[in-house]
Amino acid sequence: MNRKKKINQTLKSKAKKANAKLRTNNKPKFIAKADREALAAQTEIVPLETAPLPEESELTH
Repeated sequence: MNRKKKINQTLKSKAKKANAKLRTNNKPKFIAKADREALAAQTEIVPLETAPLPEESELTH
């Protein structure tokens, strides 16, 4: 490899690494399908547990 090519290669790699640091990742973190289903099941259960029980007078009306 000649001198110019080696210098250009190192400069390009340094620039590439610097640009990679500046880029932000807007993509949401990957969640497996099984984990999504488990989270959905938990959110369905939680509101039922926290809901107040109806009083006896409300049941008769």
